[in-house]
Amino acid sequence: MPAFQIGSVADVPEGTGKTFTVDGHAIAVFRADGDFYALDDMCSHAEASLGAGEVDSDELCVECPLHGSLFDLRTGRPRTLPAFEPVNTYKVWAEGDTLYVEYSA
Repeated sequence: MPAFQIGSVADVPEGTGKTFTVDGHAIAVFRADGDFYALDDMCSHAEASLGAGEVDSDELCVECPLHGSLFDLRTGRPRTLPAFEPVNTYKVWAEGDTLYVEYSA
């Protein structure tokens, strides 16, 4: 799977998320408990940006800002309704101060 340079570590402070466009696709990258996680940006329930959601670093999840579904940052699976379909996850990592994500359309 191809790797894309998406930004810098400083773009995603601890306990936050940010949406990046990778090959025309929106991917939300989160930083929680010192690690990075990447999910499809669009909630599987309704059109809302998960990258704009609130991150819970203790529970490793993000809350959809529209209807409040919680998505597991590790698996993309929803933990609460109204969402019941998971979102895709992607490998994301830092090399020095640069962030990379694996993505293939």
